[in-house]
Amino acid sequence: MKKYLLCCDWGTSSFRLRLVKMIDNQLIGEILSPDGIASIFNEWKTKSGSGKITRDQFFKKFLKTQIDILSRRLSFDLDGITIIISGMASSSIGMEEIPYSDLPYAVDGSKADVKSFEAHDDFRHEIILISGVKSDTDVMRGEETQLVGLLNLKQLSPLKNKEATFIFPGTHSKHIYVKRNQIDDFQTFMTGEIFKIMINHSILKDSVESGKDVGFTTDETAAFKKGIRQAGDSNLLNSLFKVRTNQLFDKMSKTENACYLSGLLIGNELEYLKKDTDYNLVLCSGNNLYELYKMAADEIGLSERTTTISSVLINLATIAGQIKIYENQTFKLNSINS
Repeated sequence: MKKYLLCCDWGTSSFRLRLVKMIDNQLIGEILSPDGIASIFNEWKTKSGSGKITRDQFFKKFLKTQIDILSRRLSFDLDGITIIISGMASSSIGMEEIPYSDLPYAVDGSKADVKSFEAHDDFRHEIILISGVKSDTDVMRGEETQLVGLLNLKQLSPLKNKEATFIFPGTHSKHIYVKRNQIDDFQTFMTGEIFKIMINHSILKDSVESGKDVGFTTDETAAFKKGIRQAGDSNLLNSLFKVRTNQLFDKMSKTENACYLSGLLIGNELEYLKKDTDYNLVLCSGNNLYELYKMAADEIGLSERTTTISSVLINLATIAGQIKIYENQTFKLNSINS
């Protein structure tokens, strides 16, 4: 068994590379970068007119630079260590597109579709790309790997064999329905993206002020909760315009108004869960959105059947999922060759 693995979580707008000790999922070191798949793909498109470098070569060149940075930072020779990548690297704008896995999708990762790239002299790392999952109407890449990791962490073993909706907040929030230890269905909510569009490109942009790095004031919290309640009481398209009139009539400051807008959108995302009482709810959020979604769940009345997962475990989940899928693939290859 290999001792170390390079675990890469490569999203649309962010890049994270970690050196991990496989036997206990121990994180040795990591680097973060805003160079997500979208920016690397666009850079390749700009430079590929000459035809001198293929797409996979361009992505490998970026990976090699990041691996070298991590190696120097840790004073650790990373040559020959396999790199496993989840997220958008297997998408149409990634290193190479891999077809989605179909539902149902086993939460032990045994049905994950992957593609391997052999190591070469100019890139001395085997690469394993993990694909995403699709339903008849939806797609996701990355959250399924996090889910595999969460349900394979010892701390969360009580969640196994339970019917639950796992909520992964984000730019495109995912609600993943798990039944009989497999993903049965899922939905995507464009909550974060709509918020960014509204505050940057709509008529509301002059009525709000966002981007705070500290917690809410009492008035901002009240505005956020008012937005959550409003989401359940009226039509969203009408409620959005009230963000403008709040400012025109001096009912809220611009920062309070941004909190109100956030409450409207998050409340609208979660509102239907009040009726869907058959499933337990599991809130899986990192630091930046954890408190907002927890507050929303409390305000809507979902907290009694909601389990909240700490951001520490969320950070461990991607690593655990990548290692589990890697082990599954190694087992399959050994079975074939034995």
